[in-house]
Amino acid sequence: MNERIRARLEQIRDRFEEITGLLADPEVQNDSDRFRELGREYAQLEPVADCYRKYLAAEEEIATAEEMLDDPEMAELARESIDEARRRLAELEPELQRLLLPRDPNDERNVYLEIRAGTGGAEAALFAGDLLRAYLRHAERKGWRTELVSESTGEAGGYKEVVVRVSGKGVYSRLKFESGVHRVQRVPQTESQGRIHTSAVTVAILPEAEAIDQIEIDTNELRIDTFRASGAGGQHVNKTDSAVRITHLPTGIVVECQDERSQHKNKARALALLQARLLDAARSEQAQARAADRKLQVGRGDRSERIRTYNFPQNRVTDHRINLTLYKLDEVMEGDLDLVIEPLLREYQAEQLAELSAA
Repeated sequence: MNERIRARLEQIRDRFEEITGLLADPEVQNDSDRFRELGREYAQLEPVADCYRKYLAAEEEIATAEEMLDDPEMAELARESIDEARRRLAELEPELQRLLLPRDPNDERNVYLEIRAGTGGAEAALFAGDLLRAYLRHAERKGWRTELVSESTGEAGGYKEVVVRVSGKGVYSRLKFESGVHRVQRVPQTESQGRIHTSAVTVAILPEAEAIDQIEIDTNELRIDTFRASGAGGQHVNKTDSAVRITHLPTGIVVECQDERSQHKNKARALALLQARLLDAARSEQAQARAADRKLQVGRGDRSERIRTYNFPQNRVTDHRINLTLYKLDEVMEGDLDLVIEPLLREYQAEQLAELSAA
């Protein structure tokens, strides 16, 4: 095992034992905030400490068995014990490396999924609608909940812009690599001569802000407008100005929500979305600075970067970040996004492991 990795494991084991003692301290137990914080850290470190304990036990078993090799009566049993312990070590080492990978604090958060039509006019809006359906079907497969926040429909169908809140277990960890420019190549429905057109949509995956890390927003820096909701909703949408649009004046960020019938609820949702966008902007600056010299920027979330091409005539989907090409576009558009998400996760983890070993 890499000595740097072993040293890190020793630190984690020591900290885990320290926390175990602290959680049994009556003084800590009476401090609910500290007890809760230590409980979270304990839960994070326990799998690593437990796996490392098994690793050390296997090493000790090998050392003990090697001392028995000089005894003719015990040599055969000792060799069997050594072989078995080495097999366990071979299984435990990659598991330890995986457990040591830096944990993204946002991985368990809900997200705002934003899709905007880019180059391509009506065809881009139509593809934005197709891509949204793929994400909604994927969410359904995963048991996630989706809620429409706002929408602006295209003239020929689809969406100029649509925002959906996605909630459930590990949503951000699975969708965070979807941020970027998605390019589509296909024959539009309006194309009479069968020519293939290239269009694009932009996807943003924004982790939902939690109370502990929300950015303070000065209400004096906001312009809040109300208007009548558009789209489906019956007669109600034509009678009340329930939809809310908020402009953050210092940054020019504009958010709106029109899905709820209550203006108060729409305002609350719009403010939550604004929080997420402001946090995303701050994180993006930090991430770009950290990733400036990295060749693979899977987790960067740079929405100016073309990340994937969907070629309908060839039933082909290509992820340009990892040179992945699959001839299963129909399955991807039906919501089987794991076909592209899993390879991205594996590549990202491999890169993290390489950095961990070299650190």
